[in-house]
Amino acid sequence: MEPIFHLLPDAPKPVAPYSHAVEAGPLLFVTGQLATDPNDDSLPIPPGIEAQTRKVMDNLSRVLAGCAMTFANVVFVRIYLTDFKRDYAAMNAIFSTYFHENRRPGRTTVGVTDLARGGIVEIDMIAFRS
Repeated sequence: MEPIFHLLPDAPKPVAPYSHAVEAGPLLFVTGQLATDPNDDSLPIPPGIEAQTRKVMDNLSRVLAGCAMTFANVVFVRIYLTDFKRDYAAMNAIFSTYFHENRRPGRTTVGVTDLARGGIVEIDMIAFRS
């Protein structure tokens, strides 16, 4: 079975040459999303970790939906923060609301020096289609 490369009309415009997601067998690899506006890419990224985390999760939801999946399908997440100490707790408070307490994905969170478009959080995911 060949991989399926998804470029979705309802997801944010890619900021570089990549697919929104790549499906390989039962796994869906969702490209890291920033807090860009999927309806108007020219709008600035919202300020603050709370607004950016919500927007990133909304953008990830759009990609998952475009591939007929939801957060319930997510098995692993990577989170990148430009100010780990300042933003980790607030990001976690919002992030945790998207997953059932007994079905939280595996996860890695790292501090990075910079993200595209001036973002302060980026999240990518791996989902599983049963």
